[in-house]
Amino acid sequence: MIHTIQNNFLSVSVLHKGAEISSLKSLKTGQEFMWNANPDIWGSHAPVLFPIIGCLKDGKYNYKGKEYSIPKHGILRNNENLELESISKDSLTLKYTYDAHSLKMFPFEFEFYITFKLVESKLIVDHKVVNLGDNEMLFSLGAHPGFNCPLKEGEKYSDYYLEFEHSETDHTWNVSKEGLISGEAELVLDNTNILPLTDTLFDKDALIFKNLKSRLVSLKNKNNDTTLTLSFPDFNYLGIWAKPKAPFVCIEPWLGIADSEDSNGNFVEKEGVIKVKAKEMFEAGFVVELR
Repeated sequence: MIHTIQNNFLSVSVLHKGAEISSLKSLKTGQEFMWNANPDIWGSHAPVLFPIIGCLKDGKYNYKGKEYSIPKHGILRNNENLELESISKDSLTLKYTYDAHSLKMFPFEFEFYITFKLVESKLIVDHKVVNLGDNEMLFSLGAHPGFNCPLKEGEKYSDYYLEFEHSETDHTWNVSKEGLISGEAELVLDNTNILPLTDTLFDKDALIFKNLKSRLVSLKNKNNDTTLTLSFPDFNYLGIWAKPKAPFVCIEPWLGIADSEDSNGNFVEKEGVIKVKAKEMFEAGFVVELR
């Protein structure tokens, strides 16, 4: 099932399964901005990452003396058990409530809401996690939207670049073949706000930034005025990724990160983990704007 909302500027479609944005289209130009999830390259559009981001060391973690396993990127990706909480012409909310299946992987009672709302040329995506339990809840939260790049026939990947809000000096943290964060870092941004997109940029997997000042990044074409901007004020990590030589780029705001190679597996000590007290809630959102 696909849910579609629109206003005078944008049309957005969201898969009921996993709450993935499958289409983001300008009604002015007809341009489609979301990656088409070609299964021969990367069969997703925009996974919702919860309650982990990336991989766990050995695929498992420990919490209060018990061992649990969660698949890469968590329990919402490809999940068919979401509920349609509300829908209007320009707004949509999907909800997931813990169940017997989730408790086997993630021992917390919760409600997860994701809302998609259109305001002029902006898509606002808000997440709300409600801790229904009597104990502190731990989790990570992230987004993984893939955007077409290049956007039009005749363009090249190298015509595009990412422009950060501020000039940055930051490293990427290398990813092991098991999907874990290594202790090795490489300088990618050296007092610049420009990251050119090249066919070799993702040969070593994702770029992972932990220390950006920017909370806004734009996908731009050096030959025209097309701009897609993603602002992520509530998120303190950013991933940039694509399959090598694939015609898309993912701009991924994260609260949390994959396990490191030296992780001890203790969920309480997991890097970037969010902690929410009993009966309280947590909210975070990002915005995609087409200019």
